[in-house]
Amino acid sequence: MEGGLATWYAKITKKDFADFDRLARELAQDLPENARVLEIAPGPGYLSVALAKLGNFKITGLDISQSFVQMASQYAKREGVVARFIHGSASDIPLEDGLFDLIVCRAAFKNFSEPLNALNEMHRVLKPGGRAIIIDLRKDTSWEEIVAYVDGLHISRANTWMTKFTFKHMLLKRAYTEAQMTSLVNESDFKSCEIIKAPVGMDVRLTRQGPLAEQAA
Repeated sequence: MEGGLATWYAKITKKDFADFDRLARELAQDLPENARVLEIAPGPGYLSVALAKLGNFKITGLDISQSFVQMASQYAKREGVVARFIHGSASDIPLEDGLFDLIVCRAAFKNFSEPLNALNEMHRVLKPGGRAIIIDLRKDTSWEEIVAYVDGLHISRANTWMTKFTFKHMLLKRAYTEAQMTSLVNESDFKSCEIIKAPVGMDVRLTRQGPLAEQAA
């Protein structure tokens, strides 16, 4: 997403700001002081900035879109928080091994062209014992659930139509079922995951096993 499309997406997703705030608070509860957090595909940066406001965390956002990198950087500056946003691909993360305590990827994983590589890269840049959370749409989400979600955003009639069209003709086609996601994770360096069903999606929770856990396995 670049240019005008990125601007449109930022405007639409800002309507869901209460969810960004709720998620940031949930994530912050389990983070140690000075924790390093990577958000993959942060878009306009709403979640990263919300999390940066809650503690002395070192926040990095990685996005394939130059427009979003610029947009998120400007947003962090306006909000008075320190958060670094860089350009790059989830399948080839330009960061060192074992750096992060937490990785979060919200509403983007279904769009990755190399999902297995992306999972392995997440595993690589996590510290042993570090966690990753992928939050995304379920392929079997009912149309009624999607309509209720979009209507709840209280956006204009034109944007409501466009958002529903995008869900129906693009996002649902790219989304994974729980079984597909489990199978993909099993192929990855993570080897296993926990999946929690959500109203229009699922939370996929992954852990990079430490040396002791690997020996026990």
